[in-house]
Amino acid sequence: MSLMLEPTSKTVKEEKLYRDMGLTDEEFTMVEEILGRTPNYTETGLFSVMWSEHCSYKNSKPVLRKFPVTGERVLQGPGEGAGIVDIGDDQAVVFKIESHNHPSAIEPYQGAATGVGGIIRDVFSMGARPIALLNSLRFGELDSPRVQYLFKEVVAGIAGYGNCIGIPTVGGEVQFDASYEGNPLVNAMCVGLIDHKDIKKGQAHGVGNTVMYVGAKTGRDGIHGATFASEELNEGSDEKRPAVQVGDPFMEKLLLEACLELIHNDALVGIQDMGAAGLTSSSAEMASKAGSGIEMNLDLIPQRETGMTAYEMMLSESQERMLIVVKKGREQEIVDLFSKYDLEAVSVGHVTDDQRLRLIHKGEVVSDVPVDALAEEAPVYHKPSKEAAYYKEFQAMETPVPNVDDYKETLLALLKQPTISSKEWVYDQYDHQVRTSTVVSPGSDAAVVRVRGTRKALAMTTDCNSRYLYLDPEVGGKIAVAEAARNIVCSGAIPLAITDCLNFGNPEKPEIFWQIEKSVDGMSEACRELSTPVIGGNVSLYNESMGTAIYPTPVVGMVGLIEDIDHITTQSFKAEGDLIYLLGETLEEFGGSELQKMTEGKIFGHAPAIDLKVELRRQMQLLEAIQEGLVASAHDLAEGGLSVALAESAFGTDGLGAEVTLAGSNPVADLFSETQSRFLITVKPEHQEAFERLVSETTLIGRVTDDAALSIKSEAEGGLINASVQELEAAWKGAIPCLLKSKA
Repeated sequence: MSLMLEPTSKTVKEEKLYRDMGLTDEEFTMVEEILGRTPNYTETGLFSVMWSEHCSYKNSKPVLRKFPVTGERVLQGPGEGAGIVDIGDDQAVVFKIESHNHPSAIEPYQGAATGVGGIIRDVFSMGARPIALLNSLRFGELDSPRVQYLFKEVVAGIAGYGNCIGIPTVGGEVQFDASYEGNPLVNAMCVGLIDHKDIKKGQAHGVGNTVMYVGAKTGRDGIHGATFASEELNEGSDEKRPAVQVGDPFMEKLLLEACLELIHNDALVGIQDMGAAGLTSSSAEMASKAGSGIEMNLDLIPQRETGMTAYEMMLSESQERMLIVVKKGREQEIVDLFSKYDLEAVSVGHVTDDQRLRLIHKGEVVSDVPVDALAEEAPVYHKPSKEAAYYKEFQAMETPVPNVDDYKETLLALLKQPTISSKEWVYDQYDHQVRTSTVVSPGSDAAVVRVRGTRKALAMTTDCNSRYLYLDPEVGGKIAVAEAARNIVCSGAIPLAITDCLNFGNPEKPEIFWQIEKSVDGMSEACRELSTPVIGGNVSLYNESMGTAIYPTPVVGMVGLIEDIDHITTQSFKAEGDLIYLLGETLEEFGGSELQKMTEGKIFGHAPAIDLKVELRRQMQLLEAIQEGLVASAHDLAEGGLSVALAESAFGTDGLGAEVTLAGSNPVADLFSETQSRFLITVKPEHQEAFERLVSETTLIGRVTDDAALSIKSEAEGGLINASVQELEAAWKGAIPCLLKSKA
């Protein structure tokens, strides 16, 4: 397409072409007022992507301001490529989670792969070396052929990109529910390490300094990807397939190494990933943050397709590209550095003092707009909020205890539920040992990666039970943060901070916006109580298919610090004779539980209650006991309750089992309730006295055996479950491969 064929400003306005780009009539009028004229086609495109929800958070900003974002360890909060938290010794951990939901619904392999690529760039653009990847995935029920296809392709895409680039995928979560049938969620998280002196930011300082383009050439893939991510999926969404980018992990590996060498060169002024909205967001944001402007000559942009227009170049979301600013006169050093990695580094413009983004193409100025208008001054909407009608109904309900006739068969059935069952089919496709720093691999409460050259390690997890959030968004928001912290503490780490990915439906529907508000209220309260500030994240709205929204799913990515590798703790039983403790009391809480969904075919009623002060007290007592060397294993109680936690703790232990006696009056609650703030802990007999002195609210419920069987009795009813660990593990391991009709 030649430049002459682009619609004129008059046509853009009269035919309302801006609507197809995602701007409303009111927003287009605002752009005219900002510019003092009607924008041309390219300028309209710039505003449409920068003012999309994906880039501007125009619908979610008022809610995001509720999050606590500072703390004594926080070195960089929201606003840059990724957040940074101090871990001592002039080292820091850098991490971020982002969504790639809509692209993955349309083109699951590339959608997932480029989601991984983008989050890696966010981390190394800060100057950090990526050391680990995690993910959080949601799909419809696994008996659907379409869901099986999406599941297989998304996992293959994550594995393909992460394995090729040589960063271990160490953890994550996968949940299945009908609400995600038409709109899967693919959230990717990256964790990196950095020395304080190497921290870089995406800012274009220094008038006259050179703007350089580095990495892969620009093509027509991903144009309007940010806008695509800011609208509902419908029958026409397959036509958006060109909006899905294509990734090249081998190119990214070269780019990563080149950029990590670049950060040690004092010619570098600023660096930013070309993510959502590509060249537009990187240039406008870097200039806006620095209070400067940028002028670029688009004729100089490396292009892999002929005849690209200014509009196409600026809105392309081609992968593996960065924008950097370097000191004037030092350009050749940068060209030489990148050429070592067979990468292009091209001077395409310079920093100005007029706070404008000026684009020149074929000798003409094709865009001249204020950078702050693009990056900072998008309209902010306070959407109407209305308490959901279903929530009122649930709150008025009793939540009955499900009827269970056979406890053993119920446990076996729960272990076969895809959300509970082994995810080995998934993580066997991931390389989780590359770079040899992984201490605890996928399958435990949290993954653990060593900090090389030290006694320290990092624990990391992703968590969110969206069923609880559907029943009660505020309570569910608290639980999402608390469960992540429980997983971190069970590994022997102190929780540091979170990154979040707020996946919701259409915010223009008052009941959906109410879900967003209440979820963030709950998360914010938990973050304050547990001292885990929010250092960055991503908002993914409009997750709806054919008008039906997903469950509210604000995924929490959390990182914790293990101060000494001797404190690393896992969930599996360690030795025959160890004492088994339950920390926390059990109530009859089944709303949103795995047992309720399995027996009733739906969820309803009250979400489990949570007291954050109790949560914190139990976490800190357990952590102290771990650090004192008193704990052999620790596992948080989550989906399926105590019975599932006992079974999981016996899996993979080469012959260990458990004998447990429960004192509660209701065996169904004792075995399957999902009451919060509970832990399953084993302790060597010689540590019994010291442990009980340190950790209150524990009940000694049994001991680890060497007979590879799980025996659970009730003081009230006698024998409840007697099963071999082999039988239970076979049910747990075989469920997903069986559903996929593939070999385990």
